[in-house]
Amino acid sequence: MPNLVMEYSHTAEERLNLQGLLQDLHQVALDCDLFDSRDVKSRSHRYHQWLIGERGDTEDFIHIHFELLAGRSMEQKQVLADALLAVLQQQASHISSLTVNMVDMDKACFRKLKNITL
Repeated sequence: MPNLVMEYSHTAEERLNLQGLLQDLHQVALDCDLFDSRDVKSRSHRYHQWLIGERGDTEDFIHIHFELLAGRSMEQKQVLADALLAVLQQQASHISSLTVNMVDMDKACFRKLKNITL
């Protein structure tokens, strides 16, 4: 834990380096000192169908969905969200909608299994 999921409209692919952006967002999560670096997981998901307000699919977007186990302070989550948004603004200011959502996960319900191969 945590999980960073970068969701984006497929139109963004033509306009920026998404792998580089994902790597930079991942680095923010590694550098924030809130998590064991071995537990940080980042991935992206491209969308071909989306609608935004009355403009439908004419606006592109990048949305960061960041799940973390409950227990961090509001201030810690705000600082991390601001740092993630700053990276988005630096690299994707030409994308219409840039958003970050921090989501607390219930520790009592979270399960994890690591299969270790040697």
